[in-house]
Amino acid sequence: MENKTTNHFYQKVSEYYDLDADLGFKKRAESNVLLDRIRNDFRKVTITYPFSNILEIGCGPGFDVCWFAKTYPESRVTGVDISPKMIETTLEQIKRLALKNATARVCDERGLVEAFGKANFDMVYVYFGALNTVADLSHAASQIHNLLVHGGHAVLTFVNKWYLREMVVQAMKLNFKIAFARLRKEWGGYSVDRHLPSRCYSPREILAAFRDFKLIERKGYSIKFPAWYNAHKVKNNPEKADALWQSDQELQKSWWWSKGEYTLFVFRKD
Repeated sequence: MENKTTNHFYQKVSEYYDLDADLGFKKRAESNVLLDRIRNDFRKVTITYPFSNILEIGCGPGFDVCWFAKTYPESRVTGVDISPKMIETTLEQIKRLALKNATARVCDERGLVEAFGKANFDMVYVYFGALNTVADLSHAASQIHNLLVHGGHAVLTFVNKWYLREMVVQAMKLNFKIAFARLRKEWGGYSVDRHLPSRCYSPREILAAFRDFKLIERKGYSIKFPAWYNAHKVKNNPEKADALWQSDQELQKSWWWSKGEYTLFVFRKD
């Protein structure tokens, strides 16, 4: 029964992102300046650590697979995603850019070790919360641990359970269902009319799941800087966005770091 339930969970996640691909996910993401700024900072953190063979879990339409493969042609880059349509788009981009050092395939985190073998990658990264859609975060952590060589790094980002600004704003609007949605056992994702089987994690829950790793770095995003889905609010005011971004950087050494839209963790397998 548990296996049947789990398979149904992953099928629902796959269908959600297949539809996202059909609804123009790639085009929307490319035009979102807030999303782009956050993505670039994720990359900036990642490239401070050594790598030659990289795996991206939840690669979507291939933005980062292609960026890493093009920017670091001496490295090997592999992307996996649960959505066949996202992988189709990624492979199209790889072909269009003639990237010989990149590939992608359909796979969820349960089959990663079987697909690639143990100690095969020196870098695993996850951008924009793909691990929020796994059935068992501790099992995903174990898979990533097995995939990495000793000394390899994992740069992992999560949709945060304790997004304080969103909670306060929505509560003030009396939208209590939205304000506290992240605290439920199952979150529904960002869409108002489609449900994404998922869960938001607190930093404490993430550290517990990845206890076999050494924590190297952690960072929070969109504490004051607007979340990506509020891009319209600063579209014509880049100076305001810059100021809020800088404010976020100054909050990293305070308890506020863990109260934003996303959290990022860098783990090392020792």
